[in-house]
Amino acid sequence: MFELHPQLQADTIPIKDLDICTVLLMNDSNYPWLILVPKRPNIREIFELSQAEQDTVNREISHVAKALNTHFKADKMNIGALGNMVPQLHIHIIARHKTDPTFPNPVWGNAIPIPYTETELKTLKQTLNQIL
Repeated sequence: MFELHPQLQADTIPIKDLDICTVLLMNDSNYPWLILVPKRPNIREIFELSQAEQDTVNREISHVAKALNTHFKADKMNIGALGNMVPQLHIHIIARHKTDPTFPNPVWGNAIPIPYTETELKTLKQTLNQIL
């Protein structure tokens, strides 16, 4: 049975489910930052999914990245699945701007996370549900 890793539960806000992935918002208002997690148990790497599941996950990644890029007018999209700290397969999709606090460096460990306010979160969740 699929269960979300406790660290992802602690750091993110659920947005919606796609065909295979659940979409999570990283609770850091420094960046438009979504995380896709395939709803499959005990998956650490994308190659552990069936070919059909891989194809669907890749389509979902592209769909979400394109939506973020268009809506947030990103200068660059960062997409990555590191898994060094959280072993459960999860894909980061981050809309980067030349004016964000860490550009052009990685987002990890380079800026103090700023959680969304309740008002920001409500508005952003509505927007994300519309564009995704």
